Amino acid sequence: MFVSNFVSVEDVLVRPEVIEKKFECDLDKCKGACCTIESEFGAPLLEEEVGKIEEILHIIKDYIPENHWQVIEYEGFYDIKDGEILIKSVKNKPCVFVYFDNDIAKCGIEKAFFDGKVNFQKPVSCHLFPIRVSKFGGDVLRFEKFRECTPAITKGEKNETKLVNFCKDSLIRLYGKKWFLKFKEIIG
Repeated sequence: MFVSNFVSVEDVLVRPEVIEKKFECDLDKCKGACCTIESEFGAPLLEEEVGKIEEILHIIKDYIPENHWQVIEYEGFYDIKDGEILIKSVKNKPCVFVYFDNDIAKCGIEKAFFDGKVNFQKPVSCHLFPIRVSKFGGDVLRFEKFRECTPAITKGEKNETKLVNFCKDSLIRLYGKKWFLKFKEIIG
């Protein structure tokens, strides 16, 4: 159902740009910029993700640089700002869980997941990126535009990859397959 430019699926509102935008990450060009955008804080965390990450920190330690581990060890891996839980960054740049594969920033949590060492892939906000979830009486999905993602938009347009399809797995992870299928049916 469409609600004044938004699509409503159960209790989730989806902004039109999430449906219309073409997007496909191009790591060779952006170098994992979403994990290293200059900011005091990194991505948002869900409350239940904090405990999951705490349980696997001893494993993640082996996947991240020593200076990142030192930040986690001495300051923790998250902060709370204005009621929101946010991952710490290292010197206002990379997320504390970033490691570098040559010159590309990648997630140490996700690497451990793909190596079969942990059963938590990465924070859902990272998995959804560049879709962000805002709260407004329920979830509102919006596209967060960053200059660093211009190569992803170019690649998405070239390959005709819609953002909703690029983020299919993360949307299913967050809301379930039934929700995603209903969403796809509504948007055609």
